[in-house]
Amino acid sequence: MPEQPAPAVADHAQVRDFCDTRWDDELLTLIQEHIRVPAVSPAYDPDWEARGLLGKVAESSAAWLRTVPLPGLRVEVLRAPGRTPLVYFEIPGHGARADETVLFYGHLDKQPEGDGWDEGRSAWQPVFDGTRLFGRGGADDGYALPAAVTAVHALAEQGAARPRCVGVFEAGEESGSPDLDHWFGELAPRIGEVGLVVCLDSGAGDYERLWLVTSLRGHCGGTLDVRVLGDGAHSGDAGGVVPSSFRVLRRLLDRLEDSATGRIRPEALHCAVPDERRAQVGEAAALLADQVWQRFDWYEDEDGRRAGPITDDAAELLLARAWQPSLAVTGADGLPPVASAGNVLRPHTRIKLSLRLPPLVDSAEAVAEVARLLEADPPHGAVVRFTPDRVLADGWHAPAEQPWLREALSAASRTCFDGADVARIGQGGTIPLMGKLTGRFPEAQFLACGVLGPGANAHGPNESLHVPYARRLTACLALTLNAYALNARGVASADNL
Repeated sequence: MPEQPAPAVADHAQVRDFCDTRWDDELLTLIQEHIRVPAVSPAYDPDWEARGLLGKVAESSAAWLRTVPLPGLRVEVLRAPGRTPLVYFEIPGHGARADETVLFYGHLDKQPEGDGWDEGRSAWQPVFDGTRLFGRGGADDGYALPAAVTAVHALAEQGAARPRCVGVFEAGEESGSPDLDHWFGELAPRIGEVGLVVCLDSGAGDYERLWLVTSLRGHCGGTLDVRVLGDGAHSGDAGGVVPSSFRVLRRLLDRLEDSATGRIRPEALHCAVPDERRAQVGEAAALLADQVWQRFDWYEDEDGRRAGPITDDAAELLLARAWQPSLAVTGADGLPPVASAGNVLRPHTRIKLSLRLPPLVDSAEAVAEVARLLEADPPHGAVVRFTPDRVLADGWHAPAEQPWLREALSAASRTCFDGADVARIGQGGTIPLMGKLTGRFPEAQFLACGVLGPGANAHGPNESLHVPYARRLTACLALTLNAYALNARGVASADNL
């Protein structure tokens, strides 16, 4: 039997040139077309199935995939009544063992358009200013599928070693991924064992280097309803006799959150921070400094008074964002608009609570503790009900990096970002899938990354994709895949690339 040629080390310059060209010639236009489709996630569109827009973006993605000249590429859109569609692809490896598989993950559904977009920008009409592509769903997460496939294509174009790659791109992530367990159950035999999971739905501390996300917070929430009257009453008649439902609600929230500091009071909602993560927070803080808080659009009035962060200590802010719980009130009922608010003591106040949880806190236990705390012994005998959200999500803490991955990421970042080494950061957001994937593939390595850096503003107005960073990230993915293929065969380490 003839001896097989040694797997090829990728030419770094060719990889970067290929990825840049593909972004210029095709990917930018592809993502603009994705932005134009208002494929809102099912949690925000009860008629999503009849509307058919999630199916449209899935079919459009699959149609583009089928045009990519990759040997052995197989593409499928999985559908079932009542379930969000999913795009699945398989690409055979080259110069690597057939059982070495990389799983790419991303999503195609979007948040609602929301308000507050700057003049000349909107959720569904893409605008490219030469650096940023504005529009809903470009950075979160429409870039992910074309970037993943382009990274594989860059290696195939020069015959470089690459592992077998599979892609799972769902259409329900913004709704908590309700159908993903079902689809994984169907796909498990086809996916097989996975050695590396690449999640492209996360963030970056800046746009100057490759960022590896090492943890994600969990999430729970619910509706807190406080009722004191059947009907509203004249505030002059009832004031001083009937307790304000708003004041009762404030007292209840004080049980959960210290209003002076923002610290969440119950210790059950906190966890210990691993020493390695504390050290990485310090390293990230040294790189980012005041960028940690300057990335936000702080309000400033006409007199120059300007809101600011809880502290200007970058390390404390990064630690709080990634490893401490936080509370946000995201909606309210029972409050009339200011312009039409009369002198009435209102009968009830209802608010929506969103609670971010540290990576190692169980979300089901957390929401049970929140319900117990808020409903116990209500002030003045008010009727208090806390209704938990149906969707809960546990956080995620990345497994320890193997030496080959640590070396490969460092080499890829230095190559694609002008010598800047890879950096690590914990993210405050939630990706429900990550914990599930860690359970499904306990031996796998994880590369969680993304383009949601300063100014990306995912879920908010003026969401934007930093295109130069996305191009470099695509090349980093290609070089990491090449390093994985070579490592799998024992041919070379990243130090030799």
